[in-house]
Amino acid sequence: MAKLFIYYSLSGNGDAVAAYLKEKGYEIRKVEPSKKPPKKFFFQIMQCGFNAGRRYCEPLKNYNTDVSAFDEIVIGSPVWNGRLSCPINTVLKETDLKGKQVTFVLYSGSGEAAKAEQQIRTIIPDAAIIHLKEPKKNPETLGRLSDL
Repeated sequence: MAKLFIYYSLSGNGDAVAAYLKEKGYEIRKVEPSKKPPKKFFFQIMQCGFNAGRRYCEPLKNYNTDVSAFDEIVIGSPVWNGRLSCPINTVLKETDLKGKQVTFVLYSGSGEAAKAEQQIRTIIPDAAIIHLKEPKKNPETLGRLSDL
């Protein structure tokens, strides 16, 4: 079964998940916004959180939407303002996930994301969802991905 991890990472949490899944045989596809977020953390929170609350779709740089060769797709997103990140909103809008086994890995400071989970359920009702609390700082939480 061909497996793909599509993710966005601003603070390195997604990169920690990607390294773990790469060892498990996943192909890795990191998405990058066309425009860089603010450098200062406060402004990142303000801009990214506000846009995530609006479910804004961030334009991406060189994103390959073709997932036809994969049976299993894992999508990784930081949680901003309780919701999926703007680059992942774009992935969900532009990628045909019909007929795929989809799992979301959400990484946040609290390890919880009820609004993001509701957002996912409106798009892909049967997707599995795994919440991780800052996997870069807490690598032991990556063990929750062992069932993928």
